[in-house]
Amino acid sequence: MMRRNCLTGALALGVAGGAFAQAPPARQTQADDYTRYELLAPGSGKFRILYEVTATTPAATQFFNPIRKGSVASDERVIDAMSGKPLVFDVVGGSVAREGGVRNADSTGQYIRVRLARPVAKDGEARILIDKTYFDTASYRMAGDTLVFDRPLGIKRNAIVLPTGFELISSNFPSQILQEADGRLKVSFWNNTPSEAPVQLRARRSTFNRGSVSALPNELRRRLDERAHQTREIVYYLQQPETHAFDLFHDYTETRPGVDRYLNVVRAGSTVSRPRAILLDTGEELKFDVQRGDSEVVVFHFPPAKPGESVRLRMFETYTDTARYKLVGEELVWDRSFGRPANAVVLPAGWALTNSSIPAIVTTLPSPDGRIRLDFINPRPDEIAVLITARRRSN
Repeated sequence: MMRRNCLTGALALGVAGGAFAQAPPARQTQADDYTRYELLAPGSGKFRILYEVTATTPAATQFFNPIRKGSVASDERVIDAMSGKPLVFDVVGGSVAREGGVRNADSTGQYIRVRLARPVAKDGEARILIDKTYFDTASYRMAGDTLVFDRPLGIKRNAIVLPTGFELISSNFPSQILQEADGRLKVSFWNNTPSEAPVQLRARRSTFNRGSVSALPNELRRRLDERAHQTREIVYYLQQPETHAFDLFHDYTETRPGVDRYLNVVRAGSTVSRPRAILLDTGEELKFDVQRGDSEVVVFHFPPAKPGESVRLRMFETYTDTARYKLVGEELVWDRSFGRPANAVVLPAGWALTNSSIPAIVTTLPSPDGRIRLDFINPRPDEIAVLITARRRSN
């Protein structure tokens, strides 16, 4: 009897205590980071930062962006990428950021706290653009007549735009060199290593003719597209190889005003089933239809974007392809070329990776199935021919 009374009392105390305890905030998560650095007047030590980032924490209503130590921030503004409208923000300390879900927030640091336009939808996301100017003479300076930008960059996708009238004379990190419409030169890269990029650029004043590339033939201009800023990505979930089937989803951002559909042409040799799509910004289910002729085309319909707006889609499909995904003897064989910059393949449950012809980042998904995932980042504007083999694990 006494044991029962003690237990009842303890439970009552626990319930009462729980009424006052607050659950820890969900950990802030994010994706699709891209940073554009526009170097301002030489000798000013100032550069403008346009930071694109996606908040992915379900139900989140705010997002925190750290202000880098050693840099003085000014001229901040934040834009909701879907609507193109400004968002409310303020600057807070690290303790506030930690309470808001930034688990490793520096208590001595400062953060831009952004109020999102809408809570992050389940299985959705919220895309924002943070525009700010940094003053940092350690990162951006003049050494005699040479412009120097020397800054470690942790974000994986970046572009550095030189001031008007400067030509690039050295760059230590493999990058695309692209000319802007106004003649400025842009150094752009996708860092596919696990480390930050220790970027060092040098430039000098130049008098070369800064004509536009618009006179080039279309096939040449298409090859000068900035790879790091592309927004297409795809993930394949392989079913058991005897089925020749795999589920997939692919993401795409539409920025052209008035466009209200996405046409996905099914690759020759593949057949498609179970298509569906959502608008990632809101979680809204979208309509679709399948057109069959010389090839299969899945047409996804969505509300068109107005000028200054954008639409982010996630499209789901199941493909069957007997030629590119099969079982050869006891070996699983995946043989498919990838054109997007970001691609991932998840092996079926119960299979161990034995070969990957193209370098990949390999991870194990959480239990219960422990499937192997391979991420392929291709920073070059060409296709990669991926050959994967795997063996069934013995029980």
